[in-house]
Amino acid sequence: MENGKPSISPDEALDAAVKEAVEAVEAVERKSQQAAEVSAADELKAQSFGDEDFDEEGGEVARLEEEIKSLRETSIRTLADFDNYRKRIERERAEMHRYAMVEPMRDFLPIMDNLERALAASSGSSDDLRVGVELIHKQMVDLLNRNKIETVAAVGERFDPNIHEAMMREESDEVEEPTVVEEFQRGYRLHERLVRPAMVKVALPLPRAPEGSADSSSSEAADSATVIEEADGEG
Repeated sequence: MENGKPSISPDEALDAAVKEAVEAVEAVERKSQQAAEVSAADELKAQSFGDEDFDEEGGEVARLEEEIKSLRETSIRTLADFDNYRKRIERERAEMHRYAMVEPMRDFLPIMDNLERALAASSGSSDDLRVGVELIHKQMVDLLNRNKIETVAAVGERFDPNIHEAMMREESDEVEEPTVVEEFQRGYRLHERLVRPAMVKVALPLPRAPEGSADSSSSEAADSATVIEEADGEG
């Protein structure tokens, strides 16, 4: 919001400008039609009463017709300019979408090179292979960091169905709320957008109820698992 006014997107501004230009053309056409009707009426009057009485009115009509013609040409040029602008923006968007992966792929190619070198080196000890894999892993981590891709916090965190996908669950007396205790596959997100959830194992707190209250115990156990069941259902 700028100066107390809500901001609008470029597309909304373009649509509003095109609408305004169309309305201007329609207004010009209405004026042109009115001028033509006035001109026709003036000709009839001139034929009946003579031309001298209508010289002044005729000059005004000619001036209005010239103004209308100028406005029509301006409106047509404006519409053409906006149409060209819209087409150019669409072409740029299509090209940007088509080549969006150029920069990430350019960063990925050195990692591919190292993988190919590792495969080509058939001889070598297992330690050499481990060193090569660790180097490639470090390159991958650096690539993710450069592109602002972060890992999703998992083990030890409260289970969150928005970023965690429960693959297994168990009851535990060591937690007081659904908690992630094991990570099967790491999750990632780009800024605030989730790329993929973390696949995890979740520990549920044991039901705590007064002795002899079996119904209450069962109810609390069901409540503790609700969030996991809902997440499984959404998945």
